[in-house]
Amino acid sequence: MREKPLGIGSIVAIWFLRHPKTGTPLVEQVAALPYRVEADGSVCVLLITSRETRRWVIPKGNPIAGLAPHEAAAQEAWEEAGLRGIPCAAPLGTFRYTKRRRRGAIDATVTLFPFSVVEQQDDWPERHQRQTRWFTLAEAARAVSETELSHLIAGFRAPPAPSPLAYRMVPAIRTGMGRRFAMLGWFQSLMPKQGRFFDQFEAHAVTLVAGAAALARLLHAEGDLDDQIAEIVRREQEADDITRDVLQDVRRVFVTPFDRSAIIALVGVMDDAIDQMNGTANSIRLYEVTQFEAGMRDMSGIIVEAARLTAEAIPLLRSLAANAPRLHELTARIIQIEGHADEIHDAGLRALFKMHGEPGGNPMAFIIGREIYSHLERVVDKFEDVANEIQGLVIDHA
Repeated sequence: MREKPLGIGSIVAIWFLRHPKTGTPLVEQVAALPYRVEADGSVCVLLITSRETRRWVIPKGNPIAGLAPHEAAAQEAWEEAGLRGIPCAAPLGTFRYTKRRRRGAIDATVTLFPFSVVEQQDDWPERHQRQTRWFTLAEAARAVSETELSHLIAGFRAPPAPSPLAYRMVPAIRTGMGRRFAMLGWFQSLMPKQGRFFDQFEAHAVTLVAGAAALARLLHAEGDLDDQIAEIVRREQEADDITRDVLQDVRRVFVTPFDRSAIIALVGVMDDAIDQMNGTANSIRLYEVTQFEAGMRDMSGIIVEAARLTAEAIPLLRSLAANAPRLHELTARIIQIEGHADEIHDAGLRALFKMHGEPGGNPMAFIIGREIYSHLERVVDKFEDVANEIQGLVIDHA
């Protein structure tokens, strides 16, 4: 694996930039927030111990020459904790801390990137220098000593455990109208009262998370290519079944939690997202692509993050008024990373054209690469549409 050289930019930052108030040297670092989603939908975070003070920290270090910041964060996650996974190119935020060294203190600003863990290997460079442990989000937020980092971890929330949909009787029947109009009461009693829309939305979000994870593993060469494509296809079929159930319930349910058009629009854009993942997988299988550009891998990391955010947001729709602030945060984050994905898409196409569009290049490789990039861009666009639909619900009902 790649060593961790200190790039020229980092050296300049350490020795020539100083904090305006304290006068201590300044340095910019990168870090990974390693996480995994448990079977019950909760999220765990892996922390490591520092080598000197043995306090709980996250994998972090200086920028690495030749690597993008999120790639450098992923490298730190492997070297310090033996983790392989999918980094998100869009950072969660930054935090500051003071690094104590023999030559004096250094004020560091750290950019934090989500890192979806695929595997923790048995051996890694700093295995005998650190301990690793999985924490719940609340435990991890309490375990770290940096206040800003604690807030970032606490804000990296897990989807709440879905509660069973409470079927309530139609108010007209609860009032005595059913006794006054016996035929109307009998007819209403045969109709579904509020449907299973929240359960259906949450089940659909599960397919998005699983499909996004399989797509990212596919583009990062994690596991068998055919197995990952088959997983995406299976999840897309599950999503289609859920969508059909929603549309059937919209037609026959007497009372719906939101406007029927809003329900149809939300499940429609969620289904479009998994459809585009399936389209990406089909293109990869059709053209027998086995190697993927760095930009494609980066976009898949953003798709994983968008799916995670969606899976947290959807259960919050059960109580729009109470959850409106958090829903605003989540949808704003999805829209933000969609813009980041657009930048990666454009840069990736430019690199493809520079590589294959010149005389003597491979035009077919450019056409295939452009199609894969386009599918990935549409996946992220559909998650932005999901965010917009959720924002519309908040505006209309909160």
